[in-house]
Parts: sequence; structure tokens; C-alpha cells
Amino acid sequence: MGETVAVLGAGSWGTALAIQLARNGLSIRLWGHDPAQIERLQERGENSDYLPGFRLADNIQAIAELSTAVAEVNFILIAIPSKGFRDLLQQLKPLVSDQVAIFWASKGFEIESGNLLHEIIGQEMPHQRFGVISGPTFAAEVARGLPAAIACAGNHDETTSRFAELLRGHHFRAYTSEDIIGVELGGALKNVLAIAVGVADGLGFGANTRAALITRGLAEIMRLGVELGANQETMMGLAGLGDVILTCTDDQSRNRRFGIAIGQGKNLHQAEIEVGQTVEGLPAAKAIYLKAQKLGLDLPIIETVYRVLYEGKSPQDAVTDLESRPQGPE
Repeated sequence: MGETVAVLGAGSWGTALAIQLARNGLSIRLWGHDPAQIERLQERGENSDYLPGFRLADNIQAIAELSTAVAEVNFILIAIPSKGFRDLLQQLKPLVSDQVAIFWASKGFEIESGNLLHEIIGQEMPHQRFGVISGPTFAAEVARGLPAAIACAGNHDETTSRFAELLRGHHFRAYTSEDIIGVELGGALKNVLAIAVGVADGLGFGANTRAALITRGLAEIMRLGVELGANQETMMGLAGLGDVILTCTDDQSRNRRFGIAIGQGKNLHQAEIEVGQTVEGLPAAKAIYLKAQKLGLDLPIIETVYRVLYEGKSPQDAVTDLESRPQGPE
């Protein structure tokens, strides 16, 4: 293929995506905001901080200077925590032309505004071709080359198909979608649901509770998604149901592990330290709760997670509140 792609974000997910793209013969520039980490990447040939044990191929170049990373590329893939998304776009604006397509694997909302990430790029870089990738994928398994699949949605069909083609191969499937909102929402809301399931498991509840939370939580995701303009079919696809199942049931999920720690009695700070990486569900819970309040939507599981994380409600009391809700039809 011979193209150059800039991957912005040298965490576990950005590194795994860089490895996947490099397998397809692309020239990859992997940028991170921490020059010291990039220096370690260059010296060791692997991301010992976030994805140890995976050697970086020769066609992956670790770069500390953003302007160098994005010079003369056709595609940029952002894989940073959502809280830094707007700031990174503002740095990119003077560096890239409107011809450069920007995709992101970041998941979440902007807390201050409640905006989804496609709304932020629409404000900051309104003439850009852009898109989002999301689906049931753990970084380490993608890096190992195990079979996986994602959804890729964007604002320009030809560009979205081309980027999906760049990703596809070596046991990695990339399906295209026109539903940007649905693909984004599935990736953001599943993190909050994974915290809820983790809390329940941390409290020692069983498989019945886990299944009930996943099922009713998915109903809340679909309710909010439809209200915001997503398609129900997307919520039942890779970026919705697929990612929910993965994130809620496997301990590779940092959001699930964070919830388990909370359920075991640890406070937020202790739980974050135990996880050791960004827990996207923590800010997402606040952003989604505020958005649901504004829209007048009843999302009891998401509201309960918010109250545990931001209002100090004990996990035990939160369970009691959910159990005491009025009886109603499914």
C-alpha cells in the first residue's frame, strides 16, 4: 500500500493499532505527548510502559514532535483519552490541510459541553474528512494478531472505506458504517456499564446479576442512542453489543477492573491507581448523566454509577436503590 499514517497516542491502544497498520505494509509514525516515553520507545523498540512484550516493526517510527509526525500524511488516527481530544485538534489545525482525513479510536464525551467527539471536530476543523473506529477489541489481542473486528464510520463514504481497507488484514476485520453517532455512543457508554458490572462483581454478586445489568444497561444505551439520532441496528452490532459484552465480562477491561475495586471498598483514587491507566468510564459517567438529565431520559443504571462515583453513594446502597425501583414492563 505504501501510505504513511500518523497514529497520535502512544498508549496501549494507539500502539496496538500502529502494529496492526504496520502489518499491512504501511509506514507508521507513532506520536506521544511525553518525550521521555518516546525516547524509551526508540531505545527499546517496544512500548514497555503500556504494551510490553511486543516488538515494534521497522516501519513504525516513534516521534516526539507533532509537526513531524503529521507532515505529508493522508490519514491521522487519534488514540488518546477523550479529555484531550479538543486540545489535540487545536494543535493540529495549523499543521494539516483539509485533505488529511482524521479518524479516532478515542471513546467518550467532552464533560464540559457533553459533546461527542465528532461534534468537537465539526467545531474545530469543520472542513475535514473524519471518522471513528470502535468495536470489541483489547489492545494486547490486536497486537498479538488474534482475530478481531471493528466498525468504522465517517462523514465521507470513500474515505471511510479506504481507511477500513488500510486497517483490514491479518485476522482483523473492519466493517464500514454511516452511523457515526451510534458507533461513538457504543464505545462511550459501554465503559460506564462495565464499571457497573465490575462493582457488582466486586460486591460478590453472581452471573445472574451480571447478565441482568448487561441486558438492562444495553437497553439504556439504545434509549439514549435513539434519542441522539443513532440507529438501533448499530447498538446491536460490533460497536454496541459486541463492545458491551467484551468490556463487561473480561478482566482485561480497565473499566471493569476499576468497578471491581470500587465494589471491594476502594475509593476512586485507590481504584485508579490499581488500574494504572486512563479509566474512560469515569468522566463518561458524568457527561452521560448530565446529558440524560438535559434530555429528560430515565437511565437508572447510568444514574446509579454517577451517584456512586460523584456523590459518594455506597455501592451497597446503590444496589438497594436499583432493586427498589417500581415494577414495570421490560
